[in-house]
Amino acid sequence: MSRILKIGTRDSELAVWQATLVQNQLAAHNIASELVYIKSDGDIDLVTPLYEIGVQGVFTKTLDAALLSKRIDIAVHSMKDVPTQLAKGITQAAVLKRASSKDILVHKGGWELVNGEWTMTNPEQAAIIATSSIRRKAQWLNRYPHHTIENLRGNVNTRLQKVADSNWTGAIFAAAGLERIEKRPDNSFELDWMLPAAAQGAIMVVCREEEPDTKEACGLLNDADTALCVKLERDFLRTLMGGCSTPISALAAISNNTLTFTGNIYSLDGSQKKETHMELPMDTRHDVLAQTGNKAAWELLQNGADKIVEEIRNAGY
Repeated sequence: MSRILKIGTRDSELAVWQATLVQNQLAAHNIASELVYIKSDGDIDLVTPLYEIGVQGVFTKTLDAALLSKRIDIAVHSMKDVPTQLAKGITQAAVLKRASSKDILVHKGGWELVNGEWTMTNPEQAAIIATSSIRRKAQWLNRYPHHTIENLRGNVNTRLQKVADSNWTGAIFAAAGLERIEKRPDNSFELDWMLPAAAQGAIMVVCREEEPDTKEACGLLNDADTALCVKLERDFLRTLMGGCSTPISALAAISNNTLTFTGNIYSLDGSQKKETHMELPMDTRHDVLAQTGNKAAWELLQNGADKIVEEIRNAGY
């Protein structure tokens, strides 16, 4: 490619790290690029909970507009922030190899490791946990119904400072975000029991549909296993509800030539849960593998998840 690709990115530390990773990987293929910094509505409003400002596309729509107006050539996103239906005229160009998909708790003491599992020193403590994710909130309340959930917004550094300055017991973060910019504190541990958001830990590159040469260039960065796994997770999410601001989780992984898929949906208060689990050998026909996320979602809907979905919709999500 002879021209210099303009990479659109939000200006947060994590977003710039991700865009720089893409820039470096393009450079490894002798493709020149430059970063273009664009502030999103999601970065400007740090008070309103994500689910009240229409979280679908809140961190992507400004970059989408810049892409469609040709101010930039490609945009780089944390894939879990990207709506399952891309904006018209925009196409997926690459999915980079996934980092950790785990959620972690950054805490202020009161936890201990017992027989390999993190537990509260005082299980009856009325803890206060911070997160703006209704997925994390529902899973946490399912496990700890007597705890209080507080809203937490802002970029990684802002959120870490809010935790330090507050009376909260702890706050939930995506491991990948903190680890990428080397900000994961020692006082944190993985929530192995918490299923992540669809595509958590993955980085997505998008471009204009009308430019196949750009898509081809970015395709050099694509990790096929990650791309398949996040597709199944996003299919699951889309078939159940369609949006990422829902208490729906999914994780697909490939190991020992086996595809494993786990998905769930919770009621908003965490009191109800429906979960599914599937395993398929990777030598299964590709068209069958590709339908795993949809199949898992329909299985849940036929197993009572439709009632939870209706309750969520009636609540305005």
